[in-house]
Amino acid sequence: MKLNVILAVIALVIALTLPLILTGTRAEPRQAEGSPEPTAALSDDDFIFTVLDDGQVRTVTLSEWLPGVVAAEVPALFHTEALKAQAVAARTYIMSRCRTGVAAHPEADICDNYACCQAHQAQDELLEKWGDHYDEYLAKIVSAVQDTDGEYLVFNGEPIQAVFHSSSAGFTEDSSALWGALPYLVSVSSPETADDVPNYVTQVEVSVSDFAATLRTAEINADLSGTPDKWVGESVLDSSGRVASITIGGTDVSGSRLREIFSLRSTAFTLEYINGVFQFTSTGYGHGVGMSQYGANVMAQDGSAYQEILTHYYPGAQLSG
Repeated sequence: MKLNVILAVIALVIALTLPLILTGTRAEPRQAEGSPEPTAALSDDDFIFTVLDDGQVRTVTLSEWLPGVVAAEVPALFHTEALKAQAVAARTYIMSRCRTGVAAHPEADICDNYACCQAHQAQDELLEKWGDHYDEYLAKIVSAVQDTDGEYLVFNGEPIQAVFHSSSAGFTEDSSALWGALPYLVSVSSPETADDVPNYVTQVEVSVSDFAATLRTAEINADLSGTPDKWVGESVLDSSGRVASITIGGTDVSGSRLREIFSLRSTAFTLEYINGVFQFTSTGYGHGVGMSQYGANVMAQDGSAYQEILTHYYPGAQLSG
């Protein structure tokens, strides 16, 4: 009798404590219930996550969401291999966000704001954008997504931060210049030129008064007491040819800060005082880190498969899935 009571007590203790022990042994990624681990083999139909879509939180699968991302991020006229590369990069980026739980919006894994996560366009937006070509373009993009179903990039077994941008000025940017060094986000060559990219080189002209006011508003402590032609000093370029910093009124200002406050298309710019105005001349578009979308398209047109494109822009990462 006493033995039965003891065994019953032991069983009760195990039943109460075992879930607590198991819960404390493993940190789960933030993703919708039922999603498999990102590092497991899966199809796009199986991967479930949450999106902040036009201000509303939705639960979707990769197969439902990804075509709208690819359609929003790159032109449908891109080469098929470039579209496949974009599908893999976008898929990987989503998986990385789900895995780490790092987001500017804690209520969802990812959002549809390109400045924060990734662009996404719904059916009505694509109908308006593509018109009579809707069926043709959508089929092309869906095919690129399906042809790479479940494929993603990993480094040390984990989905990488597969960031991308529109176009580069000969070389992509090293992530250490903006966010911190990652071994697969280093500066590599990128083949696009003005012949391949609309508005590849752009100019922004700023009056003397607006230039000074913008610096003051941004709380940049530049000495602008002299004549305007003496305000701008030397530029320091990083390994990719972008502006790391530039001296303005005796103060060093980072290229990324100037890009932000003057709404420049990239940090691959020059700044000159010409005919009474300050003139920024920028090349390329975007932060410059990771895959250049137009560079990927040029590589595809030159015969590179999507696997080669991804290996080039994310060196050291491996294709999985």
